[in-house]
Amino acid sequence: MSAPILGVNVDHVATLRQARRASLPDPVAAAIVAVRAGAPVITAHLREDRRHIQDDDVLRLHEIAGGRLNLEMAVTPQMLRFAEQLGPPECCLVPEKRAELTTEGGLDVLAGETEVRAACQQLAALGTRVALFIDPVQQQVEAAARCGAVAVELHTGSYANAGVAAAAHELQRLVEAARIAVQLGLAVHAGHGLDYFNVKPVAAIRHIEELNIGHAIVAQAMICGFETAVRQMLDLLRAARP
Repeated sequence: MSAPILGVNVDHVATLRQARRASLPDPVAAAIVAVRAGAPVITAHLREDRRHIQDDDVLRLHEIAGGRLNLEMAVTPQMLRFAEQLGPPECCLVPEKRAELTTEGGLDVLAGETEVRAACQQLAALGTRVALFIDPVQQQVEAAARCGAVAVELHTGSYANAGVAAAAHELQRLVEAARIAVQLGLAVHAGHGLDYFNVKPVAAIRHIEELNIGHAIVAQAMICGFETAVRQMLDLLRAARP
């Protein structure tokens, strides 16, 4: 059983750059290093407030990074227009709040099913492979399938933030949601809050094909360099499925 694919999220390389409104560090340069280190997917979240990733970053990632670009974006007319102009190969629809520090939970597909289905159809018409970032809840998985998504990305934040006593329960929720998704014909990705200490149990879930990890890799890169940080994470994913 092969290890899940690693998607490296370069948002927080851009966060550091935007702190000084400078040109460095460049998230595209980081993406090129990540691909060279063995990560085939580059993830970037173009937020409506442009707090980190900028439009030009996405355009350059699309053109020169070398890996598969996974564009994370909110379900809004503005972002859908941007996607129509870009034609990204992959897109993950995520919830977004202006005041949040980071994404706080999964997209409520069940409550916004009509809007999400329309967005999935619009993106699919571009040839974009659409995933929905959702909590590991059966009803949300089922709604994602009805909307025409080809994949779900399970929100692992509750698992990552759980104490020792609750972690096993949260992990089982991920296992069950992944099982249901596969039964419904969906590919399964996962991410949020995963790091070098908690990733292996999630990477060991056999139905999960891809993990998207950003903050932990960027933080580790501050100590040992970006290529080494990516390789260390890849080693953990491989060790989870010997």
